Parts: sequence; structure tokens; C-alpha cells
Amino acid sequence: MIELDSEQQAARDWFEALRDRICAEFEAIEQEAGSDARFDYLAWDRADPSGEHGGGGVRGVMKGKVFEKVGVNVSTVGGHFEGDFAKTIHGAGEDPRFFATGISLVAHMANPHVPAVHMNTRFLVTTKRWFGGGADLNPPIPYDADTADFHARLRTACDAHDETHYPRFKKWADDYFYIPHRKVHRGVGGIFYDHLEGDFAENFAFTRDVGEAFLDIFPAIVRRRMHQSWSPEEKAQQLEWRGRYAEFNLVYDRGTLFGLKTGGNIDAILMSLPPEATWS
Repeated sequence: MIELDSEQQAARDWFEALRDRICAEFEAIEQEAGSDARFDYLAWDRADPSGEHGGGGVRGVMKGKVFEKVGVNVSTVGGHFEGDFAKTIHGAGEDPRFFATGISLVAHMANPHVPAVHMNTRFLVTTKRWFGGGADLNPPIPYDADTADFHARLRTACDAHDETHYPRFKKWADDYFYIPHRKVHRGVGGIFYDHLEGDFAENFAFTRDVGEAFLDIFPAIVRRRMHQSWSPEEKAQQLEWRGRYAEFNLVYDRGTLFGLKTGGNIDAILMSLPPEATWS
């Protein structure tokens, strides 16, 4: 077992509690749609290259009537970064030891009118300590009302802590969730932040509020759209859009690279990929 200090334990406990609440809400949506789909959980362990026990996590996946495929992962890992990869991580250039705990979620929806979504929050420790994460909406068929409500809820969470957070973190998301070779954004944005150092209590409170904002607004958007009918053309539009999503996650996403470089569970890392996609 990894020995955790009080801050590390508090962050881990929160991420796992948030996972439980999100999964319960998503299962409730499935029940409302007449489905008995439930999350399937798989625990995994990580062996650190140093020979020490490197922690592990739990991969949760559900395939239902509304959520065609949704993954909600929590992990708490530690050990040593290998080789030059340490130089790419904040605070790890001179000392490759690290600790990381977090939650990562990606939902791909059956109905093309319901947006896909990504959410991740994490706490990392190297020679520095910081929070990172965010949430972004990824609709195959965008609706202005959904985009506005999603951003408004995230802005409320940000403004409760620092009125500079939302414009700064929104731009960060716009810049990060961009597919250069397609010259398009992955979705309609959200917020993204990283290397949030300083006062642990304040940064932890902000990170919790990001999780609460997600849990508040995304299920509301799902319930708004999940009963809409769709055409074969709209389904085809969704599948082609999913191809763009897969391209970003495999080519550019830093979280995918971090998981692969630190010996994470492959199925958990790649749960972000859609269950079906097309390239025309």
C-alpha cells in the first residue's frame, strides 16, 4: 500500500466519493429510460518500475440505453517516472518520484442529440503539489442552450473562488482541446486548469466545486435531450464526429500519455475511446 499524508488521503477520498455519486446518478438516468444497466467495476494494481508497489485504481464502465459507453475511473498511484518523461512533468525534472490521485470520466451517448462529455480532476505531488482538471462538452449536434448552460454552471463554480479563473481556464480548454491536423476544436469547450499550486485548502475547495458543477449540469442536459428521436443521417454525423474525438485522445491527450508512461491499466486509460466510430 502507498502511504498517504493527510492531503493526499483527503483528495483520494473525495475523488472516490465523487465517483460513487456520479455513477449512482448515471444509473438513475438509465432507470428512467427503462434500462437496468449498471456499472461494472474492475480493480487493478500497478507495479512501479522501482520494484515498489505503485498503487492502483478501479475502472468503472457502463453500457446502457442512454449511455452507450461511459467510463468512470479512479486511481491512486505513486513511484518513479522513467527516463526523460520525468522532465516533462511539473516539478519532477530533478527528482522522478511522484504521487497522483484523481478521477477521470468520459461518456459516449447513444442519442446523437445528447452530448458526449469529459471530466477529470486530479492531485499530483512531485517536488511540487498541485491540482488540475476540468470538464468539456462534446456534442455531435451542438445546441446553444446546452453550451450556454454548461459554461454558465462552470463559471459559477469558478467565480466563487476567483473571477479570473473562468476566462483563463476557458481559454486554456479552447487551446488544449483543439485538433491541429483537422483545424477544429474537439467540442464546445469548458474549462481546463493545471499546476494549481499554493494554498491546499483553497485549491481543493475549487476542485471539489468543479466536480459538483459537473454533477449538477451534465445530468440535466442528458435528461433534456435523451428522449429526442434521431435520423440515420444524425447518427452518421455522430459516428464521424467520434472519429475526431478518438484522434485527439490518441494523438494529443496528455492524460492518455501519462497513463501509458506510468504503467496504468490499459483498459482504464483507453476507456475514453468511443465504442463505435467512422472515418469517411
